Amino acid sequence: MSLSLTKVDIWSVARMTFLLAVAGGIVQIVTVFGIWTVLNAIGLFDQINQIVSSTGLDTSSFNLADIFSLSTILSAATIFSVLEVVIFTVLSVIGALLYNVVAALVGGVHVTLGDD
Repeated sequence: MSLSLTKVDIWSVARMTFLLAVAGGIVQIVTVFGIWTVLNAIGLFDQINQIVSSTGLDTSSFNLADIFSLSTILSAATIFSVLEVVIFTVLSVIGALLYNVVAALVGGVHVTLGDD
């Protein structure tokens, strides 16, 4: 059976991409939390503070643990994930629109289905 994919439903592409991007954003936030937890557990932030203070610089106002606190990092990851969801959804809709225009000109993608 020979078929042609000549049109893609824009709303379907938008919904699918939105849900996949939300799932990716959740995975991204959980991953950032896990990485921060591991780095904090091994004491990386304290070690960097000690290295900076051993250089002889004035470190009274410098504390890496305050700059890279869990709430700050998770807030940044959440904002980035929300922006990512919006950008991916918009780009996929634009891609589907472009596919529909090009498919109208050249006839779409031809697919041959077989029966085993």
